[in-house]
Amino acid sequence: MRTLTYVVGATIDGFIAGPAGEVDFFPVTDDVVAALVADYPETLPAHVRAALGVDPANQRFDTCVMGRGTYEVGLRDGIGNPYPHLRQYVLSRTLPRDTDPGVDIRADDPVALVRELKRESGLGIVLIGGGALARTLREEIDELVVKVYPVAAGSGVALFAGDFAPTRYALTSARPLEGGTVILSYRRP
Repeated sequence: MRTLTYVVGATIDGFIAGPAGEVDFFPVTDDVVAALVADYPETLPAHVRAALGVDPANQRFDTCVMGRGTYEVGLRDGIGNPYPHLRQYVLSRTLPRDTDPGVDIRADDPVALVRELKRESGLGIVLIGGGALARTLREEIDELVVKVYPVAAGSGVALFAGDFAPTRYALTSARPLEGGTVILSYRRP
């Protein structure tokens, strides 16, 4: 069975974006980019890959799911197909299904969709964001990879936005980078 991995950047106080969805305050340094290219290349959108001059093969994932808010960040900049190297699902009740031919817009139940995807053969599934979708899919998340940036935000979009629901994970690795970011990996026990 395939697994769902939530790969996300966060502040040291647990926010994945500012109150209005801002992410430009994250100090994405060269060492973070190098770590992503080496270990999680699928999580780099096509326009970032092009800017870096890299096109690494998929190592861990062949499918991604994301929420409307995450997808719309790129859409506002004219990026309708951010991950052409992956099968892309966007969960939204408001976006038109024909927003981009390379992206499958779904109004379905996200949990049912992920369970269906997990039963298929292939590489893993990556949850690109955001906090509300992560909350909905919490019980389906098998692995959590958090890039903890050396910044505190004070408020914003939480890693798992929503209700109080303690969920245990077991630490599988902690990789500190020179610029102060730490990449933490957890698995559901």
